[in-house]
Amino acid sequence: MKLHELSPHPGATKERKRVGRGIGSGHGKTCGRGHKGQKSRSGDRKMPSWFEGGQTPLHKRIPKRGFNSPNRVEYAVVNVSTLDRYFKDGDKVTPDVLRERGIVKGKKPVKILGEGSITKKLTVVAHAFSNSAKEKIEAAGGTCEVIKC
Repeated sequence: MKLHELSPHPGATKERKRVGRGIGSGHGKTCGRGHKGQKSRSGDRKMPSWFEGGQTPLHKRIPKRGFNSPNRVEYAVVNVSTLDRYFKDGDKVTPDVLRERGIVKGKKPVKILGEGSITKKLTVVAHAFSNSAKEKIEAAGGTCEVIKC
């Protein structure tokens, strides 16, 4: 066998469909595209999944609601009951310590909330405190320090 004698296996290739070559070809006139309409025209006819045939789309028919503030600060929250569980009497609690112990994940600023109770005297340093958390920490003999974000 020589290089010029090589050919593809039978059935491996097929002739291209020649459309618009008369009625006798079976692909004349409308060229296998049916009759009129968007799908019979040339060019990209793939519509996005949200396209509703030209009627006003759902997301424009429904009224707008709410407001998203560009200045909103998202906090990683920790309850005073969690502090009571994970720290000893007299410990200093900072956002870095909370991240080291796996209580807080990510780099968000930390806010202490007042759910539960606290019995230990802790020095808590955080970006924000709820009023109830501040009262509970100070009632247990601890102190609250606010740091800037």
